[in-house]
Amino acid sequence: MTHASTGLLLGCDFSSAPSARKPIVVAVGRLRGDEVHLDGLETFATLDGWQHWLAAQPAWVGAFDFPFGLPRELVETLDWPLDWEACMRHYASLSRAEVRQTFARFCAGRPVGGKFAHRCTDGPAGASPSMKWVNPPVAYMLHAGVPRLLAAGARLPGLGGAAGSRRVALEGYPGLLARELIGRRSYKSDDRARQTPERTDARRALLAAMEAGRSRLGLRLVPSRVQAQALLADPSGDLLDAASCLVEAAWGMLRADSPGPGYGLPPDLDPLEGWIVGA
Repeated sequence: MTHASTGLLLGCDFSSAPSARKPIVVAVGRLRGDEVHLDGLETFATLDGWQHWLAAQPAWVGAFDFPFGLPRELVETLDWPLDWEACMRHYASLSRAEVRQTFARFCAGRPVGGKFAHRCTDGPAGASPSMKWVNPPVAYMLHAGVPRLLAAGARLPGLGGAAGSRRVALEGYPGLLARELIGRRSYKSDDRARQTPERTDARRALLAAMEAGRSRLGLRLVPSRVQAQALLADPSGDLLDAASCLVEAAWGMLRADSPGPGYGLPPDLDPLEGWIVGA
């Protein structure tokens, strides 16, 4: 593993329908030793703005908080292409209404408690099924996000994208870090009525643990004092989630040369489903 000062790292908290009120947030930083230095926080009120910014950076390793693939069981049942890029092209060609109707039909024929198909990574990561279209609507996030990563010239290790590209996109998941560091405590809400002192305290505990490097990723987040205040003051948790993804991106970058697809991803990952980095 190399511990020199390394290239640009990105951590992205994503929205499939960004706005000025609820933008996409990208934490930008660099790795120095075991410290992930937070250099800045970029916000994007449009998907186009986000995509163009990513494309304008010549080289980065980023962790993005949305799924990169659908469950193999779902794809096979729907008789969609089993090649990842072909499957994503087909998926992107559908409207959100068509996605919802198709997935709802799939779920309707299945038993209570087993409505959704899962990816292999969902269990170890504790993640929502990537076909969920509500609470959280990760199916729409995949639908909006993956085609734009491809259009920005990114390479998605183990899946596809621009071969040889120095823009490397990994699937991140802030919940993985949060659960390890503060258990099931809720630290964020978009609902003003639920933005309580308890959630502020949970954000403070999560940030302190990230700064101390207490997670099994073994990396310490280093924000400035002003940045730390901003991470704590954001009741939606979007800034903190972007910073969590930044740490996951750094862990992946340190393992760029690991066996298989690299970046700490399993050598035997399913090339249709993908994998959450660090899970």
